[in-house]
Amino acid sequence: MTHYDLIVVGSGPAGRRAAIQAAKFKKSVLVVEKGHRVGGVCVHTGTIPSKTLRETVLNLSGWRERGFYGRAYRVKQDISAQDLGRRLSITLDHEVEILEHQFARNKVDKIAGTARFVDAHTIAVTGAKDEIANFTADRFVLAVGTEPYRPADVPFDGEAILDPDDILSLKRLPRSLAVIGAGVIGIEYATIFSALDVKVTVIDPQTNLLPFVDRELIDEFIHDMRDRGMTLRLGSKVGAIKRIAEDSCLVDLEDGRQVWAEMVLFAAGRKGATDALNLDAVGLTVDTRGRLSADKATFQTAVPHIYAVGDIIGFPSLASTSMEQGRIAACHAFGQEAHAPPEFFPYGIYSVPEISTVGMTEEQVRERKIPYECGIARFRETSRGHIMGLSTGFMKMIFALETRRLLGVHIVGEGATELIHIGQAVVNLAGTLDYFVENTFNYPTLAEAYKIAALDAWNRMPRQQPSTRAFETLAEVAAEGLPLRARTKA
Repeated sequence: MTHYDLIVVGSGPAGRRAAIQAAKFKKSVLVVEKGHRVGGVCVHTGTIPSKTLRETVLNLSGWRERGFYGRAYRVKQDISAQDLGRRLSITLDHEVEILEHQFARNKVDKIAGTARFVDAHTIAVTGAKDEIANFTADRFVLAVGTEPYRPADVPFDGEAILDPDDILSLKRLPRSLAVIGAGVIGIEYATIFSALDVKVTVIDPQTNLLPFVDRELIDEFIHDMRDRGMTLRLGSKVGAIKRIAEDSCLVDLEDGRQVWAEMVLFAAGRKGATDALNLDAVGLTVDTRGRLSADKATFQTAVPHIYAVGDIIGFPSLASTSMEQGRIAACHAFGQEAHAPPEFFPYGIYSVPEISTVGMTEEQVRERKIPYECGIARFRETSRGHIMGLSTGFMKMIFALETRRLLGVHIVGEGATELIHIGQAVVNLAGTLDYFVENTFNYPTLAEAYKIAALDAWNRMPRQQPSTRAFETLAEVAAEGLPLRARTKA
């Protein structure tokens, strides 16, 4: 029986970061991964595959060029499921290769198999051939991630009625698709397939789409989806799902309506992949969706030497935040100082178009009764937007009136998940409106929208607030010939 300082169960973003951080503290580390290759859900069925699929669709469909050449424009006229899978395979091989190299370089041991607790300091790992090996450790990090929620009354068959894991191995592309679940995953896949000119219907029992996102962004996003022919059935509960024929499925809604589609994607949530862990052996319990509770500062569970990180502890369930959770857990486990992440982190939704947000939404600012002002910049107002043929997309910035501090940045449109990091830095450094109006941005870029939005907000703010220096700078900016909406006069 081999003993380690730390055993990490799961090799996704949270698990890999915890393992490598502990190894850098000169600790002996074992990573247990139930898949046949390292990387976890993130690499094989989640983040990387879905984003690779998105990029492939946008390239082959010519989506980004349709602003110039019309909605019928395509780079490849007949796109097949095999076309989409080719790039996916290359990308995943590359990701696994990098991760294998990181483990080897940091002397992290790994084993393929399913882990279960025998007692508080022992796990048994069952391999592909049912061989069992026992390992002991002083500390554990559980980073097993999640798996699609599959209700017993949904007749999944992997061909016409699918979960998000199945959708990555399609043998053919449907002409119509019904997506059940308007969460992040459902919306991402719905808009990706819509970009392939698949007729998409989105069904969800909630009336508010993505409720954690600023409402003005969602209004724009919904308008864009409807404008391209997508159907939204919000506030509609699903009664039954049936496969009628090889290329025909029927979704009965409780309000009496019916949705017919060639394929159905059931993306209504995920559950923690904790069933095999035998958590009863260590006195841990999970909620109805298989998730663990952990301290939000240290990520310790109710059993102090066992930590839980990543999607298994719920929101925000992002690869980026999961990595930080793994790092912090490893640091705390071995008594090392761990700098807590900043209060605000960026949230990215890789739909078509992208959505990204950081800081407070306008609704949250109102709830806190903070006097504020907003600034808006439409991508079509930027020269870069014209060059790219963008007719939609905008940036919204929220500033506190009394301090001029930036409270939040919300973007929908091309490149949103890249652009957001400028706003993230300023929000977490308590920066103000003056940063944007006094600094120079590359021209032509979409980042120029920051200055346009800041000036738009400044135009509505009390005039006694700007300093003389800021006032003079604004006058100089106005003379540079920015779009009319952004101009201001001294």
